[in-house]
Amino acid sequence: MFAQVAIEKIPNKLFTYRVTEGMGVCVGQKVTVPWKRIYHSGYIVALTEESPFKPKMQPPEAIQSNLFGEAEEPVKGIKALTEIVDPLPYFSATTIKLLQWLANYYDVGFTLALRSALPAPVREHGSHAQERFVVAPIVPRPKGLPQLSKRLQELYDDIVRVDGGTLTQLCAEFKTTPASLRKLATQGYVTCERTIVQRNPLAGRKILPSRPLPLTEEQAIALEGILQAKQPVLLFGVTGSGKTEVYMQAIANVLAEGKSTIMLVPEISLTPQTVNRFASRFGKTVAVLHSALSDGERHDEWHRIRRGEAQVVVGPRSAVFAPVKDLGLLIVDEEHDGGYKQDEAPRYSARDVAVVRAGLEGAICVLGSATPSLESWRNATELKKYTLLRMTHRVGQSSLPGVTLCDMNHERTQSGALPIFSERLIEAIKERLLRGEQTILFLNRRGYAPTVRCVACKETLTCERCSMKLTYHAKDDTLRCHSCGAWQRPPTQCPICGHSQFDRTGFGTQRVEQTLHAILPQARIIRMDADSTSRRHSHDELLNAFRAKEADILLGTQMIAKGLDFPNVTLVGILAADRSLDIAYDFRAAERTFQLIAQVSGRAGRGDLPGEVFVQTFQPDHPAIQAACRCAFENFANDELATRKEEGLPPYTRLAMLTFSAKDEKLVERVATEGALRLAKAPGLNVLPAMPAPMERKEDYWRWQVCLRAPTTKQITHACNIVFPADNRYTDELKIHLDIDAVFLG
Repeated sequence: MFAQVAIEKIPNKLFTYRVTEGMGVCVGQKVTVPWKRIYHSGYIVALTEESPFKPKMQPPEAIQSNLFGEAEEPVKGIKALTEIVDPLPYFSATTIKLLQWLANYYDVGFTLALRSALPAPVREHGSHAQERFVVAPIVPRPKGLPQLSKRLQELYDDIVRVDGGTLTQLCAEFKTTPASLRKLATQGYVTCERTIVQRNPLAGRKILPSRPLPLTEEQAIALEGILQAKQPVLLFGVTGSGKTEVYMQAIANVLAEGKSTIMLVPEISLTPQTVNRFASRFGKTVAVLHSALSDGERHDEWHRIRRGEAQVVVGPRSAVFAPVKDLGLLIVDEEHDGGYKQDEAPRYSARDVAVVRAGLEGAICVLGSATPSLESWRNATELKKYTLLRMTHRVGQSSLPGVTLCDMNHERTQSGALPIFSERLIEAIKERLLRGEQTILFLNRRGYAPTVRCVACKETLTCERCSMKLTYHAKDDTLRCHSCGAWQRPPTQCPICGHSQFDRTGFGTQRVEQTLHAILPQARIIRMDADSTSRRHSHDELLNAFRAKEADILLGTQMIAKGLDFPNVTLVGILAADRSLDIAYDFRAAERTFQLIAQVSGRAGRGDLPGEVFVQTFQPDHPAIQAACRCAFENFANDELATRKEEGLPPYTRLAMLTFSAKDEKLVERVATEGALRLAKAPGLNVLPAMPAPMERKEDYWRWQVCLRAPTTKQITHACNIVFPADNRYTDELKIHLDIDAVFLG
């Protein structure tokens, strides 16, 4: 028997090894193999009874393709597998097929696709569980033990009170030393043993059990439609229509059949709230996977899932690869969200991977949203590839909030300056403060001022490494680049003209917070953005504080735009609602704007009290803003699809972005320009001329882009591989990235 192995540290190649007789091998196992006199870790991706190599009489230049269509050159002898690292497979045969599809579709090497399915702690530490010294009190205390000193007696009493713990934990909690604890063990008062410790991200949370809620007629129809589905389901439900309860009852049905579920959420900020709701219903069967966990927690949770100890997995996009057993249901909540698109190779869409995985495993796939992506909407309405289920009413007595459109052009005319708030929004906030109700304010821009400009020469301060304006952050008095993360102190003189005065124009969440404190000094405000949530567990802590009514106003960026459910929130204010419309190169700008306004608006009036929304904009007549304020998704989607079809844009064509980056500005321009001309000769391929990327320079690299369109993805990848073979896309001088189904074009 022969095994084809993907070696972790060698991209784009598979290697064949001989399996020694009696070795219990199966697809997906982690193994050790020799390569160039060094032993490497790898994974078995295929097994064959016969050698894949052609007989020796074949000419030496003959090439034999392996099972994944990748070439291997004949060798004189086939080396044997060294050892099986872990008998329990890391990948199922179906997952291998999924990763093969991902590698082919997104035009990346199979090894890179495989690495994307394994969290870094799992790749680095395998299945080795953490061992720690655990101290446990011996209760009742045995007779005849030596008398303890006063300090040791107090320490023993404390250990009894907390029922023991790890050596490290007890030393920190009681300000003692390992020597003191070991002395208690020597004298027979406690045990101190090295034990495997499961790192649990839900440890310490108080989660009360919950029971299924009665379903409305629409919810019951949706649940039945999901359970009977023979193809992917698009669950189109307005905000507050009870999609989560439908998800949970569908999961309960799947668990009753002995199968597992993966629940994807787009934002890490949504994970704690979702996990709490699911853990309250399904208890210890729930596992969580996301990057905000510690390495140890991610390692242990992944292996707990692999062993079949967890049947419900919750997490953002990478959780789509979770090694669950017998997948029965795969849910993608807020399926329209751009967070499901990976921004580095392999640049996969977790939504699309979910649909493929569910198909391969015979599972039900549910895509849920109040504002579906136009790709999913077309699949459900025009192509009939998805089953469309509608939920048009909110649960209970609550109705969709009323929306007031605020034309900020009038506000600017009256005040003579760029306003942050309209007078009507401020009055509405004051009313909520008097009534003890809560407000959510949304602004998708962090920092204090997004532009810092010299008063004299009007020069805007930009990042030295990126072609991006520096944003002023008042909290630590710094200028920060929101692309590469670089920061500096504000200069005392303009680097161009030497003038000493600067204007800080525009506003971000920090400036809004400061202004709110000035206008409403009595208001308690929580700001939630990338700056205030950098600490571990901060998402959870801030949302819990707001839920406990420890604040009157929640001010935040996109992380508060969807999925949050606070019954006491009766007012939502959307500041700079038209900001995303200003991105001229993005044909999805109108779609994103509609989705953002509709999703944020949906946070209001979800309890017994009616909700109200204020949408502040300088473009009140824009069709996307008008449609969002009327909650008219279907009209908007149909009009936008008609425009896309006429202009030959997705979802009526496949779009990819080829990005060239190099530190040599002339080199990247020349290669991109010549490449675009060569690609334009490919049949069926629409190629736009090469041009600088919207962010022309990023982290010291100059960037050019070529936009490609074709009826199928294969036409794009085939042409790109002829002009730019995959093995030659990454060199010290030049990097070429191909983004299939590009979502963000910058």
